[in-house]
Amino acid sequence: MVVMTEKGQESAADIQSSLQEEYLKSLEELEEGQLIDGTVVQMTSEHVFVDVGYKSEGKIPAEEFETPPNLGDTVSVVLIRKEGKGGQVVVSKSKADVRNFWKELRNAHQEGLPVKGRFDKHIKGGFEVDMGHNVRGFCPFSKADVVRVENPEDYLNTEGQFLIDRLYSSNKLKIVLSRRGFLEQDIEKRKKEFFESVQIGDTVEGCVKSFTSFGAFVDLGGFDGLLHINDMSWGHVTRPKDYVKKGQEISLKVIHLDPEEQKINLSLKHFTPDPWLDFENKYHVGDIVKGKVTKLTDFGAFVELEEGVEGLVHVSELSWVKRVNHPKEVVNVGDEVDVMILSYDIMQGRVSLGIKQVLPNPWDDIGERYPEGTRLKRKVVKITNAGAFVQLEEGIDAFLHADDLSWTKKIKNPGSVLKVDEEIECVVTELDPENSRIRVGVKQLSEDPWESLQKNYPKGSTIEGEVTSVTDFGVFVRVPGGIEGLIHKFNLRSPGDETPEEELLQKFKAGDQVTASVLDVKPSAQKLSLSIREYVKGVQKKEMSKYIHDDQDESTVTFADLLKEKGAEPFDS
Repeated sequence: MVVMTEKGQESAADIQSSLQEEYLKSLEELEEGQLIDGTVVQMTSEHVFVDVGYKSEGKIPAEEFETPPNLGDTVSVVLIRKEGKGGQVVVSKSKADVRNFWKELRNAHQEGLPVKGRFDKHIKGGFEVDMGHNVRGFCPFSKADVVRVENPEDYLNTEGQFLIDRLYSSNKLKIVLSRRGFLEQDIEKRKKEFFESVQIGDTVEGCVKSFTSFGAFVDLGGFDGLLHINDMSWGHVTRPKDYVKKGQEISLKVIHLDPEEQKINLSLKHFTPDPWLDFENKYHVGDIVKGKVTKLTDFGAFVELEEGVEGLVHVSELSWVKRVNHPKEVVNVGDEVDVMILSYDIMQGRVSLGIKQVLPNPWDDIGERYPEGTRLKRKVVKITNAGAFVQLEEGIDAFLHADDLSWTKKIKNPGSVLKVDEEIECVVTELDPENSRIRVGVKQLSEDPWESLQKNYPKGSTIEGEVTSVTDFGVFVRVPGGIEGLIHKFNLRSPGDETPEEELLQKFKAGDQVTASVLDVKPSAQKLSLSIREYVKGVQKKEMSKYIHDDQDESTVTFADLLKEKGAEPFDS
């Protein structure tokens, strides 16, 4: 047992009193409702004990902590009562959390910092956002996303970051939030980082967002890059959807960056080398290769030799013999065909191809099958103003000109003597394999009557014929061979005949038989000139020669007198 002196007893009492005074003084410095910090000193399954600097610890229900604290952690609490039942200090962490939360809200509003929230329900004009701690804000539809809100239900229960547009309005508490504002800031930040860190040739990941006629837009993290249709494949691309799907996650090559215009061009095809770089090692002019028809146009068919190498077969290179108006007459999209390489331009990425060159040219030996002079029976397939086309064989038609239908008749309308599908006899008259042309004739089946006329009736000979028509300038007469000749009105007169021209022409009518002299025969021009005047002069000359030869009276004898002696009437026509 320790026996304390009187002086010692006084000293202990003083110490106790001093401690009590210090405690009471510290209590007086704090006010109920004040926010203070404490240190975790003990934990149980139900409570967390916090030393706030008083003689006793504050006791906090464990459920007020989202995650269990550790010994020594600093915790903000609100002083509820300085002394509760049993003399303990009563504190609240949840009230402190609310105070700290509002402090953070005010600071976020002033500094433009994001806060967390969750779309809880949609109301008129926007969404009610649960911000925690029983605090709710309002986010208009126009500020809920960077795109138009089509279906509000899709956003419910979505958590995200928001900027505070308004915290108070007319001295009343009102929190207006903008998720769009935060997203735009975040997108700009990531876009800036993208342009600063990514280089041309880098591989990036993206999600196919939407399609256009010229390609697809790819989301690279809130901002878009363009995957152009020409950069989807080295080959011909008609539909972007054949190469990528909406919502598809894909890897792409960056092929163009423009920070000023904020443009990003992406590529799928650049993961493989350009096939044109190896073209000359695989293909040569004159090679026959297989390809697939990918597209038809009015001027030809496109044929893919391999992915990225596509050539054009012009309509003129589709057939040796058929006149092709459109490639669909010969090939269809998807057909596999043999083609010949006619030419190429690597710099331009162009190849000229031919289909007909793979097949033998029937015009090469046309002269062996149809030499000039060959007689044929063939069908008329087409009639034109100038003549008709006669099919010799599939794809090869010969032309029959109207001038080659008759030696003597001038046929102005071939359709008047020919019919489509009519089989006619003809003869090959001309061959031109280089220009793929062949001509036939009908009149050449018989001898040219003009040649016979020229041989049988040379210039100055006498010929008989029948008047076919009378015109203002003369009379037309049909002579042997069915040939028509012209007696000009000047050559209708007998020597010395003064009959006016009008009366002279009236003496002739169709059907009259006349005798005349041949003035000129031109078979090449099919022209025959006749003259009654020369015929009469010839007769006169013969008669005069006869009487002179017989030593007749040398007195003047007229042609009329000679005719009378012969018992003939003078020529009056």
